[in-house]
Amino acid sequence: MNTEATPQTIYLKDYTPPAYLVDSLSLRFDLDEVATVVHARMRMHANPDAVAGQPLRLDGQELALLAIRLNGRELDTCDYRIDAESLMLDSPPVEFELEIVTRINPSANTALEGLYTSSGNFCTQCEAEGFRKITYYPDRSDVMSVFTTTIVADKTKCPVLLSNGNPIERGELDGGRHFVTWQDPFPKPCYLFALVAGDLACVTDRFTTSSGRDVLLQIYVQHGNEDKTGHAMTSLKKAMAWDEQAYGREYDLDIYMIVAVDDFNMGAMENKGLNIFNSRYVLARPETATDADFYGIESVIGHEYFHNWSGNRVTCRDWFQLSLKEGFTVFRDQQFSADMNSAAVKRIDDVTMLRTHQFAEDAGPMAHPVRPDSYVEINNFYTLTVYEKGAELIHMLHTLLGGEGFRKGSDLYFERHDGQAVTCDDFIRAMADANDRDLSSFMGWYSQAGTPVVTVRREYDAANRTLTLHTSQHCPPTPGQEKKSPQLIPIATAVLDSDGQALPLRLEGESGEAPMERVLLLEQAAQSWCFSDIPETAVPSLLRNFSAPVKLDTDYSDNELAFLMGHDSDPFNRWNAGQELALKVLLERYGALQQGEKPGLPTGLAGAFADTLADTALDPALVAEAITLPQESYVAEFIEGCDPEVLHVAHRGLQHELAAAYRKALLEIMVRNHQSGEYRLDAEAMARRRLKNRCLHYLMLLDDESIAAQCREQYEGASNMTDAMAALAALVHNGHESAQAALDDFYSRWKGDALVLDKWFSLQALSPQPDTFERVQSLAQHPDFNIRNPNRVRSLIGAFAMRNPAGFHRGDGEAYRFHTDFVMQLDKLNPQVAARLLTPLTQWRRYDALRQEIMRGQLHRILDSGACSRDVYEIVSKSLA
Repeated sequence: MNTEATPQTIYLKDYTPPAYLVDSLSLRFDLDEVATVVHARMRMHANPDAVAGQPLRLDGQELALLAIRLNGRELDTCDYRIDAESLMLDSPPVEFELEIVTRINPSANTALEGLYTSSGNFCTQCEAEGFRKITYYPDRSDVMSVFTTTIVADKTKCPVLLSNGNPIERGELDGGRHFVTWQDPFPKPCYLFALVAGDLACVTDRFTTSSGRDVLLQIYVQHGNEDKTGHAMTSLKKAMAWDEQAYGREYDLDIYMIVAVDDFNMGAMENKGLNIFNSRYVLARPETATDADFYGIESVIGHEYFHNWSGNRVTCRDWFQLSLKEGFTVFRDQQFSADMNSAAVKRIDDVTMLRTHQFAEDAGPMAHPVRPDSYVEINNFYTLTVYEKGAELIHMLHTLLGGEGFRKGSDLYFERHDGQAVTCDDFIRAMADANDRDLSSFMGWYSQAGTPVVTVRREYDAANRTLTLHTSQHCPPTPGQEKKSPQLIPIATAVLDSDGQALPLRLEGESGEAPMERVLLLEQAAQSWCFSDIPETAVPSLLRNFSAPVKLDTDYSDNELAFLMGHDSDPFNRWNAGQELALKVLLERYGALQQGEKPGLPTGLAGAFADTLADTALDPALVAEAITLPQESYVAEFIEGCDPEVLHVAHRGLQHELAAAYRKALLEIMVRNHQSGEYRLDAEAMARRRLKNRCLHYLMLLDDESIAAQCREQYEGASNMTDAMAALAALVHNGHESAQAALDDFYSRWKGDALVLDKWFSLQALSPQPDTFERVQSLAQHPDFNIRNPNRVRSLIGAFAMRNPAGFHRGDGEAYRFHTDFVMQLDKLNPQVAARLLTPLTQWRRYDALRQEIMRGQLHRILDSGACSRDVYEIVSKSLA
């Protein structure tokens, strides 16, 4: 598109109900790679809740209109208006049948929206607005209809024909073609439509619901990948059973299908009864997938299944309400993963993601509320704010209402709104009504952008043995929101004695038994709480289990942080105390390096690190997280005008000193957690591998040939991808002389497996070695690099730009120029992925003046080209505003 014609901004305040509704939609696809013909027959009626007399607007893009009939009468060009975005009929009847025939070219669809081809198969992606690339239709989430879909294709090329719902008819046709007709009995918006056709292998299983219904489970994959579906199938059955137990939600169709495709913009899609997945979230066996891959598959399988109720049966009225389904469902998949694995480590992983990436989004030019008030391109709002922060809002509700109250609220929500397209307000209203609570003040979280900062200061009265917590909150200004109102912030709190035991928390003036933990509700700009009978040595444990998505500013001393790291009964806060202590040290080291000084290893952090290593009672996975320093990108949030290269030296140097100081303990732990024999995929085995490989990471910093020999031995003898990748990364990221030979060996072994090869690209892109940028440039020309495949793009370009700050932000700015060139090239093929790759450049204000100037110049270069997509235009223009 030409950016001289500024794209239109869509506003929440301008929402109006659809002028016409669709009672039923019958689709017929005559599939052809370059000329698919789509017949659509709609039964429609005027919406009684809309303003009468409006024209009928049908969305459509990149379509060849072959025919249009109204109540059987062929229309000619004077009966309708058509442009690049829509087809309009000025005055249709109150009730009518509309038939439209279009032609599309799936093989030319590099944007992967609508109907496209992947590895010779046909598949669709219609969320958010891809259905308009299939046929003319009111492509909005509040138009729900019953779909019947007939797929016709060459039987040899496409023996498998799938769509939503249940199959109701199939048969043979002339010319070697065949058809299958599917009917979905549940009304749905068109974004939940799906079609898959091709030559695929099918793995089947069955699940019996709590009411005794038998459900056929099918996973479709490329031939030869059948042996990689076992974990996905097990995860699906676990998710179905968990949703029945935790939420009382039973599956509602006779068949549930998952299809793995290689070319997909997202992780997966919850289309009703036919989930289409990026193959990385389906295919796994120990030799090809890491523990993290197995963990991710379980989570994403659960997420898309849980959408059957929180997104499909109850959907969102408009795209501003996206977090209604995504935030709620992310919370549900977090609960599921916590129940299936270590709840403490799951919480740490979720908060690390939030603080490292979503907090940065909140602090940048793309900051927006969980429910945005405007957008130019809806694909740009599939963000961490909508998903991860949205899930934290649901987590807060769970904290406020308790488990039983939250379940009452969700039951009422599903009962009240089944089959409807609703809003975030409807969800909060159901939670409030079910618990007889006023939650109106909670809605501020949906409308206000930015990360609140909560300050807590202590006042101790020795004479009266009282501890007063003085709290205040403020939220920095964000684009379009200069002044912020106080939010309702639940602060889960305990106070620990010198042995780490929680003390009764009795507010001054209270009587009766006091709880050991309280949720303090900070609702005003400043509030105080005074607790009685507290010893002077007691230490408060604040924001336990990360009870609100805020930054916490406390007056803890280093000794108190070390005490909490070693004694807090809340696993999250125990880990977090170590992170806070390490953050302090890293900021001090950064400042010292900026001044040309050589920092030492502080005794407080060193002692806490040693105590954690020595605590054999701790979950090994929790130990692995506790000895992991905060990520460089998170630390950069606390440095104005950050120089990422100096920060990297501070970060790597601190790791090296810790490794040198505790070499013996790290080696002992690595040996103790070595596992021989058959690979086990259970929480204990995964935890031991996690800790062992974290110790290996530290030890390989020491340039010790005996350790390097152990690392090579682990790589060469690894029976699973987790250990192989950990050892290979340690060799490559430390520039060991055997690294290239190991990389060549890995490539020759796995060049035929696309998902494993993605790991090979990523591992090199993430290396902290000084030649990584040149290596990335070379890999972008590699025969196996494919700019049209989103996974491959993310594995190389995305990994380098988003997860290698020192490499990407090198001082000469050459990486910025390379990245911009790539984004501009990709934008012509896949605007959605190109826009997401821009994230590192949009954060230019965080860095020093020289980097700011170069990054800003590259953003202007994109804008000045006059040829960027709407997706990219919105990101760039907001970044420069």
